[in-house]
Amino acid sequence: MASAQQLKNHDLAEIVVPGVKIEKRPATSPDGKTAKGLYNAWIWLDNPGQYNSYTTDMVKGVILAFRAASNARDVSSVVFTGVGDKAFCTGGNTKEYAEYYAGHPQEYRQYMRLFNDMVSAILACDKPVICRVNGMRIGGGQEIGMACDFTVAQDLARFGQAGPKHGSAPIGGATDFLPVVVGAERAMAACVLCEPFSAHEAYHMGMITDIMPALKVDGQFVANPMVVTDRVYDDFGRLVFGRPKTGDALKAGKALLAKGSVDLSMLDAKVEELCGKILLTFPDCTTKTIEELRKPKLEAWNRNKEDARAWLALNMVTEARAGFTAFNEGPKDDREVDFVLLRQKLAAGEGWVGSLHDSIQPGAKKSA
Repeated sequence: MASAQQLKNHDLAEIVVPGVKIEKRPATSPDGKTAKGLYNAWIWLDNPGQYNSYTTDMVKGVILAFRAASNARDVSSVVFTGVGDKAFCTGGNTKEYAEYYAGHPQEYRQYMRLFNDMVSAILACDKPVICRVNGMRIGGGQEIGMACDFTVAQDLARFGQAGPKHGSAPIGGATDFLPVVVGAERAMAACVLCEPFSAHEAYHMGMITDIMPALKVDGQFVANPMVVTDRVYDDFGRLVFGRPKTGDALKAGKALLAKGSVDLSMLDAKVEELCGKILLTFPDCTTKTIEELRKPKLEAWNRNKEDARAWLALNMVTEARAGFTAFNEGPKDDREVDFVLLRQKLAAGEGWVGSLHDSIQPGAKKSA
């Protein structure tokens, strides 16, 4: 048997990337006992000031972190999460997109090679990957989250896509994974309409493994007061579980939310519990099981990722350039282009080369 000194290092490089960190936490069994010499690898997106959106360098760091966690002989499970309680990840860094990649398709094509490798690194990890959703999981954050094997979320978190609202298409994984996970119709609604949904709705749809309360009021945990958390049906027999409250119920929910504070201890306990259950399985049998269960997602992903990369690069000349510019430079309450004006100009035969881009920006709406 090889000694520790003879074991080879299979990592590509050291992880020294601002915005991404990896730590080993002692693995514990479900009864709380520490498993000496065994760990869970926690991979953190550390950019809370920008809702843990990933920059180009952070994408590189995530790739390296997953390679390292996959190779680590003493790691049982991998937890992928974000710093803070506002967001797991809201996708690519729109400031970087708007100020560097917009209008430069060749550059964005190279970036998308890195993004594709990040998603593939998650899907290829030899250890089960748990997405710990500590806040919003939106856009590209939703896509890398869905590449994980399990999801445990705090119940104030919101999920959703942003592509067609901000100049892109959710083809970095959402259009591959969502139909597999929730079915074609719900995937269509999520990807096209870009309407965010609650953790409760995500759980009901089968998108996530578990949800845990995070709002603490007067020392007690309470369910998300902004959404319906009972199995209530409307007049048409539709389940409204997880949907936003309205009227007086919404006002009361906002008041309760303002009174409380966010505490992620129950989320962490549930994540540790799941890691503990995985610990008590045969490691190679578990790896083979997750490899087989990943195949539907992998088949769709590998079939489409290169075509998606090419289209997304070219789109940086037209709609992505306009959408990311609007989000980056528009006022806080108005970060979308004038969609009606855009459609009118295109219907009239106006091309993207010229004044079209500037005329549909938020600041130009009044004079358009």
